[in-house]
Amino acid sequence: MIKRILSSALIMTLICILAIPDLASAYSYGDPTEEKVAEAYSEMSAKLNESPPNFAEANKIFASVKDEIQLHMGDDAIQAVQNELDNEDKEAVITNMQQVLVLNISRRLENAETDFEEYDTTRKLVGKADATYKTLSPVVKQTNPELDEKIKNEFEVLLDSLGNPGLFGVGEKDSDEEKYAESKKVILDGLKNHFDMKSVEIGHFGESATEDESAGSEKTDWTDLGQLSNWLPIVILIVVIAGVVIYTTRKRRRS
Repeated sequence: MIKRILSSALIMTLICILAIPDLASAYSYGDPTEEKVAEAYSEMSAKLNESPPNFAEANKIFASVKDEIQLHMGDDAIQAVQNELDNEDKEAVITNMQQVLVLNISRRLENAETDFEEYDTTRKLVGKADATYKTLSPVVKQTNPELDEKIKNEFEVLLDSLGNPGLFGVGEKDSDEEKYAESKKVILDGLKNHFDMKSVEIGHFGESATEDESAGSEKTDWTDLGQLSNWLPIVILIVVIAGVVIYTTRKRRRS
């Protein structure tokens, strides 16, 4: 009987462990066409372009994405935008938010290269980076339409370089990591120069970013334990183990 219970507990434990990456992945990437920070930028720009600029509403919108920006890009990015909101400098706020979006594109593309063999993950990450660029595209196109067209084309190259695992071998296409790296560089170099940024590496927002801050800000989405779904497998695992320990202890006492 005890062996059967232990076997069941072991199976449940394995299921929990296997479930953790799936839940993490679902939280991390979600809808590939949705980027909350890019949406916040668009809404903030609309409020700031009102006459007079609506800084109060822009502040509220920025507050809704502060945690996400801080998690991935560090305190420097938050402080840069917040300072200009407090100073009511409309152009500076918009410029800083545009640079935040560039960093978000860089983050997605770098993460995709790290997980290059995970087709579903990389496609979602590139999709999110592309969705963010679509928000910036009108800004780039206004002063450099050639660069805008080039970046759009390179995103197509990125998607193509991911290949396709196909379905039961049908439609299968090999991935090309070298081509991906080349296109990624073209996109990030173009954005870096256009938005006058010293670096597009995460943690290097503005001149005050240090190497230590950079290393500390490199966090992945799935480590956000504030999300209930990320705690669930751990809680189940603890309950199962505790149940097995209590049962076996009582059994021994009775015998």
